[in-house]
Amino acid sequence: MENISNSKLLFADLTYKLNGIAIQVRKEVGRYGRERQYCDLYALKLSENELSFERELVVGSSGNRLDFLVEKIIPIEAKAKPFILKEDYFQVQRYLHALNLDLGIIYNFREEYIKPHRILRVP
Repeated sequence: MENISNSKLLFADLTYKLNGIAIQVRKEVGRYGRERQYCDLYALKLSENELSFERELVVGSSGNRLDFLVEKIIPIEAKAKPFILKEDYFQVQRYLHALNLDLGIIYNFREEYIKPHRILRVP
C-alpha cells in the first residue's frame, strides 16, 4: 500500500484547499491584521472545511511553536511581516526535519498578493 504522505494527488488537493482558505482569510481580515487574527480565522476556516489540524504545536527541543500541522502532513507558518526572512525558511526546514515531513508552507498575509511560500525538505 502506498504511503499516504507521499501521494502527489493528496498533496495537490490539500495544498489547493489550504491556499483557498488563506485567500479567504486575507480577504476577510485585510492586509494589515495581526498574526493572531489571521491564525484564529485560519483555524476556523480549517474546521469549517473539515480538515484536521493541530495548532501551536511545540516542535523540537528549542520550544518553537509551529502555527499549524494540517492532516498530520503539512506544517504551516502564518506570518504578518513586510517580507519573509531567511530565518523563517530555516525554521520551517527544522520543522520538516523534526516531524519527518516533505512539504511545508509559509503564508505571509502582509504581502500585496497572498501566495504560498513552499518549502521542501532538504536532505
